[in-house]
Amino acid sequence: MENAVPILKELGKWMVEEYGKVLPKSPIGQALAYSIKRWDKLSAYAFTGHLYPDNNSIENSIRPIALGRKNHLFAGSHEAARRSAMLYSLMGTCKMHNVNPGEWLENILSVIADHPVNRINELLPHIWILKQK
Repeated sequence: MENAVPILKELGKWMVEEYGKVLPKSPIGQALAYSIKRWDKLSAYAFTGHLYPDNNSIENSIRPIALGRKNHLFAGSHEAARRSAMLYSLMGTCKMHNVNPGEWLENILSVIADHPVNRINELLPHIWILKQK
């Protein structure tokens, strides 16, 4: 990200200079005005260290959900589609936390009958993996 900071500073300076040379209502004038007004937020990723310049990873993680919506139309019933969506969500949580879904599911199915219902959240993938270490 440190390589981006001088480039972003130069780009921000260039946009301000160019905005003075174009018609404000022109498409480029509107684009520059939009970017200049939001410049601090648009370039914040380079200064924070924990933000990303795009949301590709999030888009990729929710793509199966978007594709699944079509498939859920043919789940048979509203309740079946709801259960399927819950399972997709749990598998997505496994993926997000590098949990092997097969191991998680095998373990959970073997202990869930005797597990206290008021502590069911302990069986969620992102919490379960912490107890395995």
